[in-house]
Amino acid sequence: MNETIFEAKDLSRSFMVGRSALQKLVDRLADIHPPAALRAVDNVSLSLKAGETLGVVGESGCGKSTLARMIAGILPISSGERRFRGEVYESFLARKKDALKIQMVFQDPLSSLNPRLRVGEIVGEAAVLHGLVRRSKMRDYVIDILARVGLPADSINRYPHQFSGGQRQRVGIARALAVKPDMLICDEAVAALDVSVQAQIINLLMDIKRDSGLAMIFISHDLGVIRHLCDRVAVMYLGRVVELAETEQLFAAPTHPYTRMLLDGMPKISLQRRQFMPINGEIPSPLNPPSGCHFHPRCPMATDQCCSRRPELREAAPGHMHACLNIEPG
Repeated sequence: MNETIFEAKDLSRSFMVGRSALQKLVDRLADIHPPAALRAVDNVSLSLKAGETLGVVGESGCGKSTLARMIAGILPISSGERRFRGEVYESFLARKKDALKIQMVFQDPLSSLNPRLRVGEIVGEAAVLHGLVRRSKMRDYVIDILARVGLPADSINRYPHQFSGGQRQRVGIARALAVKPDMLICDEAVAALDVSVQAQIINLLMDIKRDSGLAMIFISHDLGVIRHLCDRVAVMYLGRVVELAETEQLFAAPTHPYTRMLLDGMPKISLQRRQFMPINGEIPSPLNPPSGCHFHPRCPMATDQCCSRRPELREAAPGHMHACLNIEPG
């Protein structure tokens, strides 16, 4: 269980920014010089052990989904290095059967499931194509997989639009499990579901993890879900990881000001009233991020050095990393 199954070092991803002729004219008249590229993920380093669940949390637009797709191999990286079981990712992904060891569950199952295929084909086709099961055995194999995710055998003949949102997400999970992955990436996998259905899917993922020892990366903006499901948590802000720690340590003793503000922003119920403390200010545009520490315009602890010097991840306590210039190691 201590084996490092996935490792990323200094991952970055930039997107070229296209601008219309009118936008270029307005920028020129206003003497504005926007950057040619948007840096969605900025030198992120992470690792994941076998059987571990790593949560990645942050506000919308912080780069969580881009990072998930880079880890899954869906998006190429601009710079950095990825390794799976110690092997360079590009070599690993080139072998299609080995690449199946990393699977992804998306936020919207209706858009990620082929509407023209029945569930039996959606779940079983890849397993047959890559020789994990014979076509003559596919039906029984798919029925077993569907049972694992709580769907009845007759689901095999139905189309995605004939299911509820929670049932479609179970189909998406079944499709991922059918190729016997070692690592599962869930990108906001419960965000579009009702609270009661969210609980069912989370419990299902916890059961799968317990029964199969599957390693997971769980992307979410919901700190309550992250705390319930994950062993460790990485907090992202404008493309950078600003804090990384074991879940209970992070919730009990957060060190980075952004993490503290996120936790303060979680709705709390007291005997008097429901309390909610929003984060001050608005997240800056990733097209024009602040210099130095990206969080300094919203940070109550910001000093002059925060405006010009980029903080690197460093150890605040054993196994607890943060990127803040104004907090000394404890």
